[in-house]
Amino acid sequence: MSRLAQTADLTDVQREILSTVRDFVDKEILPVATELEHRDEYPTRIVEGLKELGLFGLMIPEEYGGLGESLLTYALCVEEIARGWMSVSGIVNTHFIVAYMLKQHGTQEQKDTFLPRMAAGEVRGAFSMSEPGLGSDVSAITSKGVREGDEYVLDGQKMWLTNGGTSTLVAVLCRSDEGHPEGTAPHKSMTTFLVEKEPGFGEVRPGLTIPGKIDKMGYKGVDTTELIMHGLRIPANRVLGGTTGRGFYQMMDGVEVGRVNVAARGCGVAQRAFELGVSYAQQRETFGKPIAQHQAIQFKLAEMATKVEAAHAMMVNAARKKDSGERNDLEAGMAKYLASEYCKEVVEDAFRIHGGYGFSKEYEIERLYREAPMLLIGEGTAEIQKMIIGRRLLEEYRFQG
Repeated sequence: MSRLAQTADLTDVQREILSTVRDFVDKEILPVATELEHRDEYPTRIVEGLKELGLFGLMIPEEYGGLGESLLTYALCVEEIARGWMSVSGIVNTHFIVAYMLKQHGTQEQKDTFLPRMAAGEVRGAFSMSEPGLGSDVSAITSKGVREGDEYVLDGQKMWLTNGGTSTLVAVLCRSDEGHPEGTAPHKSMTTFLVEKEPGFGEVRPGLTIPGKIDKMGYKGVDTTELIMHGLRIPANRVLGGTTGRGFYQMMDGVEVGRVNVAARGCGVAQRAFELGVSYAQQRETFGKPIAQHQAIQFKLAEMATKVEAAHAMMVNAARKKDSGERNDLEAGMAKYLASEYCKEVVEDAFRIHGGYGFSKEYEIERLYREAPMLLIGEGTAEIQKMIIGRRLLEEYRFQG
């Protein structure tokens, strides 16, 4: 076994893509990731490299200029990228979710307009559900879209927008009561609006402001922002799918594949943490021998490697289930929950193996230690995943009394 987290039954094309991405990560991301992260610097050169590799169009159909690959291929690429630097995988993820939502739910005009430019990386996507007082309760969204003739006027404040500054197309979830009488369930009166904007901060188009980057503990480099709409006017043909009231379902479909992505990120970060831990354990000596020869450290390495393998297997299962056309919210929730929790634990064990040096910014594990917690809350907290898992299990194992 040359390395952990191998995937069985891949095609030659998939193996070639993964080999190319892995080589790119080793040569272009790992050598600069920690330095860029400490400066909180957007990885422009890395992103340009990903564009040249065609990764921004990995799952976009070939008819629109993409590679037409599966969710599994994409997830395995994300795993490799996150192994190099998790923030880079975040830049790709939000773009991918918007492209996926357009492919699955967009009108033909919307697909023709955006997908070819998204495949080329010329249009960069971001998606926005959360709000300052919202948390996990999506039904409590207060941002609104009101129809005025051939336009909609959007007002509200959104939060935790990954790629908020660098994106040029944002899928924004708002309340839209048009055609939905009072008393309609909240999730049935939500609409996804496709908002085009200029990259940057401040007023990026009339009525739309991106205030600036949110300073974070980790997950640096990628820009995380607020989005403020005040009298933002967009044409009616920028309602995703052309019909109001479907936004909640469209977003949840996007989040479902996004959870596979977050699971893949957890697998990648955990694998890198294991690599750092097992390498350091063979170099650091105590009591006359490398610490890897101490049973306590061997136990720790064994636990870490098992968690990496288990998380990877669940992530692959969730991706393959979605690719088969089946419902995968149970598998995606399990994979996201397990991979994010195991990632935190593997990173902490690698941190412990490093001892005092793990606390130094000179060592890569310090960066991973600050990055792993984001996965515990991204695309839904552990509690949300367990709620989804529990409900689905009760559907599958309904008591027949």
